[in-house]
Amino acid sequence: MASDARRAAEQAARQSYGKLIAFLAARFRDVPAAEDALSDAIAAALSTWPERGIPDNPEAWLLVAARRNLLRRVRHENVRAGARDRIMMAFEEAEERMNADNSTFPDERLKLLFVCAHPALDRSSHTPLMLQSVLAVDAATIAKAFLVSPQAMSQRLVRAKIKIRDAHIPFIVPERSVLPDRLESVLSAIYAAYGLGWDGVDGEIGKQGSLADEAIWLGRTLLATLPQEPEAAGLLSLMLYSQSRREARRDANGRYVPLDQQEMALWDAEMIAEADNLLRKAGAFGRFGPFQCQAAIQSVHAGRRRSGMTDWAALAKLYEALVIMKPTAGARVSHAAVMGKVEGPAAGLALLDRMAGREIVNYQPYWAVLAHLLTETGDMENASHAYRTAIGLSDSEAVRQFLQARLDSIASPER
Repeated sequence: MASDARRAAEQAARQSYGKLIAFLAARFRDVPAAEDALSDAIAAALSTWPERGIPDNPEAWLLVAARRNLLRRVRHENVRAGARDRIMMAFEEAEERMNADNSTFPDERLKLLFVCAHPALDRSSHTPLMLQSVLAVDAATIAKAFLVSPQAMSQRLVRAKIKIRDAHIPFIVPERSVLPDRLESVLSAIYAAYGLGWDGVDGEIGKQGSLADEAIWLGRTLLATLPQEPEAAGLLSLMLYSQSRREARRDANGRYVPLDQQEMALWDAEMIAEADNLLRKAGAFGRFGPFQCQAAIQSVHAGRRRSGMTDWAALAKLYEALVIMKPTAGARVSHAAVMGKVEGPAAGLALLDRMAGREIVNYQPYWAVLAHLLTETGDMENASHAYRTAIGLSDSEAVRQFLQARLDSIASPER
């Protein structure tokens, strides 16, 4: 059926976008051209597959079609003969691989991640560029996550892609001597992708639900490539701890369940064990970094599965260390929430009061934690305002319903 063919084309595009872009861009050295070629190939699939049927290997079909689009571009543009020959040979390799029995081609996404984190590019573009080029997150979604306008984010991404082309940035995993600065950006981008996928776990953000799995795959690939980097192990450990609780985040009716109320029997014990092992291996290197610290925080939460209790004092110490290493809004809000448990709501509120207005105005977790702490102090009027703000800033219907229930529980009858 035509509808089945269209769905197959859309699915192949979603699942293979980053892999195809990375392969094409690594050979053509032009990310926008690769994106245009693949976009045309996807459009061709949407128009031809309903008539001719779904190919046996949709990914291969898209690659070959995009390759031909790029080769037409090479022939019609003023490309030096040597460069044209190199590009032709690279794409002949691609077609040979796709015609082989295994019908596979190299996954170059890790190389593309490091290209996107190159020091020649503006640092503010690193993570957004990786999210779009490697994981096909649209500019509007990225803009919302980074609290900028879609137009500003689109312009930032375009400038970065042009810079990659014009500066002839090589598609390689860098040598160890220049790795630390580049690695931090790659780790941050992978975790940002995981966060977007995690936020969309209830299916409300379409294809983003698969981003969590893609981020974990990238984390595994990065660690396999750089096994001596403890922060790579820390990142993978962190994601696995979080992913282990996936099935417990919603109850049988789809309602949001906060971490401290989750049914621990639903947590994935094997995933937690793998995360524990990775965190121990990372610690053996003696280089404690922010991703290991965040993994250690999740390890404390996972420990409730064994002891039945949460060590809030340990969490407070770890968040204090995290804020020193990486004082992000998320780390500071979480620190305040934990201090509210350990030393009382006034201590948590004091930490929130130190945050700048520009950090918190559109940051939903801040308002949710503020509402909870104000409720604990008995300030129901300001707590209600904070709850309403948190509800308005939330993208998740399940979270909105949870917060609304909290708001309703503290509202006076006449309200």
